[in-house]
Amino acid sequence: MFGRSFVKLFQTARLPTTCRLFNLSTMPKTIGTHSGSFHCDEALACYMLRQLDEYKDAKVVRSRDPATLDTCDIVVDVGGVYSHETKRYDHHQRGFDEQFSENYKTKLSSAGLVYKHYGKDVIRAILADEPVSDNEADILYKKIYESFIEGIDGIDNGISQYPESIEPAYRESTGLSARVGRLNPWWNQPEGDMDARFAKAMGLTGSELHERVRYYALAWLPGRKIVEEGFNSRFDIDKSGQIVLFEQFCPWKEHLDVIEEEAIAKDPEAPKLFYVLYPDTSNSWRVQAVAERPGSFKSRHALPEAWRGVRDEALSERSGVEGCIFVHQSGFIGGNKTRDGALELARKALTMD
Repeated sequence: MFGRSFVKLFQTARLPTTCRLFNLSTMPKTIGTHSGSFHCDEALACYMLRQLDEYKDAKVVRSRDPATLDTCDIVVDVGGVYSHETKRYDHHQRGFDEQFSENYKTKLSSAGLVYKHYGKDVIRAILADEPVSDNEADILYKKIYESFIEGIDGIDNGISQYPESIEPAYRESTGLSARVGRLNPWWNQPEGDMDARFAKAMGLTGSELHERVRYYALAWLPGRKIVEEGFNSRFDIDKSGQIVLFEQFCPWKEHLDVIEEEAIAKDPEAPKLFYVLYPDTSNSWRVQAVAERPGSFKSRHALPEAWRGVRDEALSERSGVEGCIFVHQSGFIGGNKTRDGALELARKALTMD
């Protein structure tokens, strides 16, 4: 019906610039990863990317065909290339040795690579309804890597947590990487719909990431603020600077270790902490000795030997402080009925062995 010249003109006609840009901007994005058996790292990497506005509606394409992967907007865990500029995030190629930063030794997997470049945006997306300052985002970014992502990197790259000469006392197979692995078909099962299995793996890794991010943002980080405020006020509590008092209980040991280490790095002459005071669930107060190092049962300055294993009135008489409840046999912790009584115990203990 139409002549060849008209057809040729139609085929070569160029759309208006605004129309071309509109079509490109609304085209769905694609995330590429490998086909076949899947692992925790690429499942989490794909999940994290889909939390971002740019990839929230992206289709995940699972293939090992280079031509297919070349059509993807971003590719993880396959392709033999790591290039943030071209959005290629593989870690299997010879010579790859990328870490989260110079402070870490663990080689990154595809999860670590995606988190390194997009982690702060992922955190903000998960906490969309919660205000997060830049400083808080920096703290969470580091903490979530250390407590969640790094373990996935290590397992996927076959990096042991301890020297191989040490024989494990038992086998552990309940971790996230192991549970994702079990979503693959058994050796004697038909593969079935591998994309559906992979989608389930993405959901599993994503639910755990969400839980970790929300816990660290809404429970762990507020605890750090309490510890930081107490640490900064320590000289107001006692001129020695070796007693910290928290008006509200929170998990404090990890925070205190980091905050004190940062302070000593700035001022090597700063006094080390000996005692932490905080209210307990019965509205009494605890005096706890700070450990020599994280995880150690040995205290820097345990409560006096003369008080250890003594309780109630006998302890009050021996210490000269009213309202005493107990001091543990090892001297790592004691109790008093009041804030002032606990503080008096701590002050006296500073001068005793």
